[in-house]
Amino acid sequence: MLERRNVSLNLNVRGLRHSATLEVNQQVRRLRAEGRKVHNLGLGESPFPVPDPMVEALRLNASKKQYLPVEGLPELREAIAAHRKRTQGVATEAEQVLVGPGSKELLFLLQLSFYGDLIVPSPCWVSYTPQGQIVGHKVRFVGTDPGNGWKVTPDGLAALFEEDRDRYRPRLFVLNYPANPTGVAYSADELRAIGEVAREYEVLILSDEIYSGLHHAGEHVSIARYYPEGTIVLNGISKWGGAGGWRLGAFLFPPDLRWLQDAMAAVASETYTSVCTPVQYAAVRAFESGMRMERYLSHTRRILRDATGACHRILTEAGVDVVRPDGAFYLFPDFGRFRRRLARRNIRTSRALCDALLEEAGVAMLPGSDFQRPREEFTGRMSLVDFDGAKAMAKSEEVGPDKELPEDFLDLCCGDLLEAMRAVVDWLGPR
Repeated sequence: MLERRNVSLNLNVRGLRHSATLEVNQQVRRLRAEGRKVHNLGLGESPFPVPDPMVEALRLNASKKQYLPVEGLPELREAIAAHRKRTQGVATEAEQVLVGPGSKELLFLLQLSFYGDLIVPSPCWVSYTPQGQIVGHKVRFVGTDPGNGWKVTPDGLAALFEEDRDRYRPRLFVLNYPANPTGVAYSADELRAIGEVAREYEVLILSDEIYSGLHHAGEHVSIARYYPEGTIVLNGISKWGGAGGWRLGAFLFPPDLRWLQDAMAAVASETYTSVCTPVQYAAVRAFESGMRMERYLSHTRRILRDATGACHRILTEAGVDVVRPDGAFYLFPDFGRFRRRLARRNIRTSRALCDALLEEAGVAMLPGSDFQRPREEFTGRMSLVDFDGAKAMAKSEEVGPDKELPEDFLDLCCGDLLEAMRAVVDWLGPR
């Protein structure tokens, strides 16, 4: 009898799978528990330890247990606003900041609070579209081209908007960069042009800048500089602060969108109430920066630049098409050149490709179809975090901030990651 009750399941969540990133992580854990050696290139979790200033602040504030305001700890909101002004030159007041239990929850509350179409690039992060499905949004995709670095173009965006009979219908466009899954970033000129299109069609932009601190050259530019009145910026401590499990993210709203900020805060008050109190106090140290945090980020960027560069080189030398990333810790390779060879092994979709790689080569990655690419396209996302981040950080600190890492650094500190790349190449076979 109880089985019949599934007919009362919300239509929007019927058939919904666990998030692909979390699902592959569980699969890797199971295989490792069985004694298999598996290179985990699935979950996008920072390999680096949480910076000492944040850990110290968490320890000092662990006894604080009171509920905080739903919008966030006032000192934290001030620190986030000041961080944005300092790093991006965008004047921001503490009242424009909304703190939440991770960026994913804030993204969901935004979609729940906003009425209109959701516009996302293809490829895009795995959770944007399922969240839109859960709340009943119409989701539309902006096509991208690997020849252009998988970037959204102003012309492509305008063409999508022109398809609508009502060119000013409510829309929310999600722009993520450095991007998950490709690692590419946008130049100031590209962002200015996209902002002009958004302004013309009165489109809201959610600029997901969770990887902003991991731009390999430290040159992240926010689109809020060029479209301040219509851009909501997302930031947090999960990626550049290495604290994904602490679950803290933040939205920065323009004054013109106070109505949307207030609506989200009202929904938050009826759901999660407030974010973990000690974590909020610790996050103040992250956004205040300081010399220790800046040194941490400098080492992190240098390690990721060299590690992603080496992985990119191994794959391209083997004939795999892959765009060189500008930031974060991802590659989005296209194995289309090997289509005939894969077909002889009865591999005809990106999921079948990833299943075979895991079973036969011990390398876990996610299929391009999880990132809204066609099933038959042989793309996939590699999360380049399968190494001991603490060991790499310690070695980088030994080298010092002003020198290049030695030639043997990656072999010593990121050997498993390089081994994973070579395992993929060996599995593909000779060119």
